[in-house]
Amino acid sequence: MMKSFFLSLLVGFLFSKDYVKPTEIDGKKKWKGEGTTPNLESIVIGRCYEYIRIVNPSIGEKNCTEIWEAFKKAFINKDPCNILPSDYELFINLALHTIPPNKSLFWENNHLLVTSYSDRTRRYMPLCDTLIASFGDFLNWCGQANDTGFNYDSCPNTEECENNAVESFWKIASVTYAKQSSGVIYVMLNGSAIGGAYPVKGFFADYEVPNFQKDRISRIEIWVMDDIGGPDLDSCGKGSVQILEERLKTMGYDITCIDNYKSVLLLKCLDYLNHSDCSIVS
Repeated sequence: MMKSFFLSLLVGFLFSKDYVKPTEIDGKKKWKGEGTTPNLESIVIGRCYEYIRIVNPSIGEKNCTEIWEAFKKAFINKDPCNILPSDYELFINLALHTIPPNKSLFWENNHLLVTSYSDRTRRYMPLCDTLIASFGDFLNWCGQANDTGFNYDSCPNTEECENNAVESFWKIASVTYAKQSSGVIYVMLNGSAIGGAYPVKGFFADYEVPNFQKDRISRIEIWVMDDIGGPDLDSCGKGSVQILEERLKTMGYDITCIDNYKSVLLLKCLDYLNHSDCSIVS
């Protein structure tokens, strides 16, 4: 009698509304993250041809369809929480091209400002302006085990599993970009970012800085840019920026740091001409 009571209690618990179990829709797990970007194949193949024909034709001929197939092979028909950076190695090798010396621009917490300032490789070539990153920038994607299609409904985010398709892509892309960078290295940080301009846990700290090639780098220049009208939370020689400066000096690099680098500030002030923070550029 007692056994049947506990058995019925257990069954009731398992099927109660309070029991947390993975949600499935038509056999697919419902994750917390956004699903695969619609028309992903058309978008990235189009970006690839635009890159090699218009943005940066100097890299030479690339087979965009072959690169797409290598990209897709990294995560399709696999557990979306078991995608490793190494799964993208073939894609990386096919899409790889050189980064010109003195053109590398690393960043944290100011993606749109970096892309605006770099001007699609004309001024600098941050990771987001490489062919590799064109396959992932502002996009989302994942597959699922035992299925050759994409999951357009949802994809796992980093909180659910670190080894997801997007996270692993950006890890190997960041490592590759850092290893290729040479000459003067530029770093743009956000001095108004909550939590610090230099996140001590982040792609730049964890995957790019450790993969700098000391013998290929002449010096590193850091720009700490405050938001127009925003708080000045971090500056050169202070807070998290000081942590970065000390880390790089310990690694043997010659460091320069500039607060609100004027060239970037000019760009920021185009939208705030009458703001007091922009009086210095008038």
